[in-house]
Amino acid sequence: MAKLVKRELILVKIESSYGVDATPGASDAILVENIGWSFAGARMVERAAVKPSLGMLQGIFAGTLMEVTFDVEVKGSGAAGTAPEVGPLLRACGMAETIDAGTSVEYAPASAGHESVTLYYYEDGSVYKLTGCRGTVSVNLETGAAGKFSFTITGHVSGPTDAAMPTVSYDATTPPPVINASFSVGSYSAVINALSLDLGNTIATPPSMSAEDGYSEIIISDRDVTGSFDPEATTVAAKNWAGEWKAGTAQTITTGTIGSTAGNQYELEISSAWYKELSPGDRDGLRTYEIGFGAAGDDDAFKIIFS
Repeated sequence: MAKLVKRELILVKIESSYGVDATPGASDAILVENIGWSFAGARMVERAAVKPSLGMLQGIFAGTLMEVTFDVEVKGSGAAGTAPEVGPLLRACGMAETIDAGTSVEYAPASAGHESVTLYYYEDGSVYKLTGCRGTVSVNLETGAAGKFSFTITGHVSGPTDAAMPTVSYDATTPPPVINASFSVGSYSAVINALSLDLGNTIATPPSMSAEDGYSEIIISDRDVTGSFDPEATTVAAKNWAGEWKAGTAQTITTGTIGSTAGNQYELEISSAWYKELSPGDRDGLRTYEIGFGAAGDDDAFKIIFS
């Protein structure tokens, strides 16, 4: 039976114990785009036996993980102080969730206590079940579009097995467009078209002789937060972009509040950004700069606040 690409979905739920199937259900569905997957770290043992005839013996499958990639809209839950639909995925990417009831939900990097999720990936008539999942994420904001999270999630996989598509319910909140936001670098209100931030997690997949798939716990072992933005060029007196790059000047970057409805607003704050590279750009005949930056700091390098 043929499978339709558009008839796919994922369910995601936080695990109470690492690697133990949290059995996500219909209420754990997350609306995603651009799903892709691969068998990460697949082992196929070659048998290069010496024998009278040429040729190889059949290889031996020796375990694999699975990596799933997808995009998720940046939007609130519809109620201030209630975690957004994407929350479990951000937590599985090594981010701590702080809830201020009735007011806001904040996500920031954490260096310990990383949570994991169970992810069910339905592929029009079959399902892969991933446990012990952790990953990394980037956020991409472009003027006049909806913000997007881009996830890469790695987990221990079973399946596929044949399974009917479940009837699910998604959060009906519509994402706010990226407009009317008071973006600033330091104290300067720069004119930009796009901003990106990459959490840059290193995902370690250590081997384990005793594990069914040959892999131990999936671990977030390092983090390198980077990003980019594209401001219109200015006079040196207004903003000395090149001078700040050469001097290694660290400064805050903030989007300001995106969205105008309580429960569906968010803001990205980077506490200490330093320019890593600077090059010229052209936007509709206007000179711009393409600036790549690093985010200094420990677990306070940045935060995403939903309010």
